[in-house]
Amino acid sequence: MEIEVLGRALTTLPADDDHPYRTGAWRPQSIERSADDLEIVGELPPDLDGVYLRNTENPVHPALDGRYHPFDGDAMIHAVGFRDGKAFYRNRFVKTDGFLAEQTAGGALWAGIAERPERSIRQDGWGARGRMKDASSTDVVVHNGVALTSFWQCGDLYRLEPTTLETLGKATWGGQFPTSQGVSAHPKVDDRTGEMLFFNYGTEAPYMHYGVIDSDDRLVHYVDIELPGPRLPHDMAFTDNYAILNDCPLFWLPEALAAGKYRPKFHPDMPLRLGVIPRRGTSDQIRWFEASSTYVLHWTNAYESGDEIVLEGFHQEYPEPEDNGEGGIYQRLFRSLALDRMGTHLHRWRLNLRTGEVREERLSETVTEFGMINPHHAGRQHRYTYAATGVPGWFLFDGLVRHDTLTGREERYTFGEGVFGSETAMAPRVGASGEDDGYLVTIVSDVDRDLSECLVFDAANVADGPVARIRLPERISSGTHSTWAPGADLPHWRTSDDPTEAMGFDRTGL
Repeated sequence: MEIEVLGRALTTLPADDDHPYRTGAWRPQSIERSADDLEIVGELPPDLDGVYLRNTENPVHPALDGRYHPFDGDAMIHAVGFRDGKAFYRNRFVKTDGFLAEQTAGGALWAGIAERPERSIRQDGWGARGRMKDASSTDVVVHNGVALTSFWQCGDLYRLEPTTLETLGKATWGGQFPTSQGVSAHPKVDDRTGEMLFFNYGTEAPYMHYGVIDSDDRLVHYVDIELPGPRLPHDMAFTDNYAILNDCPLFWLPEALAAGKYRPKFHPDMPLRLGVIPRRGTSDQIRWFEASSTYVLHWTNAYESGDEIVLEGFHQEYPEPEDNGEGGIYQRLFRSLALDRMGTHLHRWRLNLRTGEVREERLSETVTEFGMINPHHAGRQHRYTYAATGVPGWFLFDGLVRHDTLTGREERYTFGEGVFGSETAMAPRVGASGEDDGYLVTIVSDVDRDLSECLVFDAANVADGPVARIRLPERISSGTHSTWAPGADLPHWRTSDDPTEAMGFDRTGL
């Protein structure tokens, strides 16, 4: 393994830090590295060709009043690339405006999500609530050959070279980027059309917008979506002909908002509303369907079946878990992040476009979340969902499950004691002939052995364990979302002996 240090960030985190989401599996990095010719245990499939990208909430400064939330950390992207049976690694901070400003200041400038906004030293900022740092540390997708990172409460989209991870600046869309509203995490890329669909939300009417970016990175559609008030949606879905938005009954209390406070509350007496709009439809074309009350953090897919839209995602039994007094202060404070406390189950909604009827069914009794599918089936009928299992009481992934949504059969793999994983991307095999003809790729961190590995599974035989383990140069912090970028979609991937050099890697560090 050949390791090179690319840059270092100034960090003011205490040496004796005891915050569970800045230590252990969540211990952050401050050094950017590259490593080539990674050590491989097992056999790396030669038809695994592309890059696994994972976003990570990676703090470098303590919270202003000590109430650090794991969603507040700065974006650090990790890339593990696979080509010709070999693997390489890169990690780099996303050079957001907020990250650079705090590096210059030598400390935090904005309050986090668990802090009062008025505590911010700088009174500008981003996010649906305002006066927050746009950390861009939630999601990552690849569109038009460029990686895009995003923030869970809306902000800019930051552009990165997908193999070197060099920050290229913000998405502008030819001057049409909705800067005042930003873009929510989880824009959706349709690999058949090359389009990217997105939404945003905020505290001013109409409270939501929906838009489409074409395959040439141009904003070609942007419409108002009127909601009854400020909401907190997180994800969306799409089919060949429609986009599916949502109005979940968990949102900031209006009376608290009027006083400048942001207190989310679940309203079990209100339905989940699902909005279906033609992909380039007008505001008056959206149709709302009512379903049982819940909050859905992540959808896995949607597709059309006759008169119905079939929508799948993770239904929460307890969107607002009660404080049962069990566990330490951090477990109680962040109980709404633990999968078992929320009771997240794979669920299906059927929306009948002809009759307006909604039918629902639970697809699994297993508590899972952060589901991924074969990306070639996004917006079209799929069968398999690959999801994470969680450590009881904590926001940590301890294994993965392959859900067969046709038969209900499940295959599981547990990472092992003290080993915690990441969202698992499905990488179709080059020349794949079936939906599960490919590989699952994820990063795990072994706290006891103080190391991280990238695991590669046969997507059709998850329970057999990884076919290859790739040793990474240091232990990596836990994070949230990931994506798979096929080599065929990356510029210069096959025109150079070293795809990272061919893309103009900036080795000047921070």
